[in-house]
Amino acid sequence: MIDLRVIDDPFAAGVALDPVRSRLLSELRTPVSAATLAGRMGLPRQKVNYHLRTLERHGLVRVAEKKRWGGLTERRLVATASSYVVSPAALGPVAADPERGGDGKGMDRLSASYLVALAGRVVREVGQLMGKAEDLNKRLATLSIDTEVRFRSAEERAAFSNELTAAVAGLVARYHDESAAGGRRHRVMVGAYPTPVAPEA
Repeated sequence: MIDLRVIDDPFAAGVALDPVRSRLLSELRTPVSAATLAGRMGLPRQKVNYHLRTLERHGLVRVAEKKRWGGLTERRLVATASSYVVSPAALGPVAADPERGGDGKGMDRLSASYLVALAGRVVREVGQLMGKAEDLNKRLATLSIDTEVRFRSAEERAAFSNELTAAVAGLVARYHDESAAGGRRHRVMVGAYPTPVAPEA
């Protein structure tokens, strides 16, 4: 089982988003039989089998093991990943695109919509690269930084933004080489947004 799978097929996305099948995927982090799942979820075994076959057909679950009980064969299934993300690619031409705005000029680069569209592009592109890396049995080279900062004021937030922009621009200028033989382009995305507040119990 891999840690994460990006779903870019619209039919597989629809299957995974069904509430019953989503619950089944969460129960299938370890190999389980249809009979056990039916008991856990309070559903008829026939209905559970139908959903499992649908999930299996779209590559979201697989057979982990088979056991013979007398004249019957029990299949234990497991999810193909411990978690899933639906790629904007599943939405086809209406998927978010940071280069496309309502006026045809692209999105406002300081808007929340632009940040979400950038994040969507990351999911789409990195998901595609992950698939290729898995096919080649190679590790995909990435870099992620995730942290929080608490600003004392809006003025300090603006100053931080200006300094961060200048620092990234300086690093890009230092390391970017348009004429490097064998060089490979990498996208660098930096975003910031207010940390969501967890609802009080």
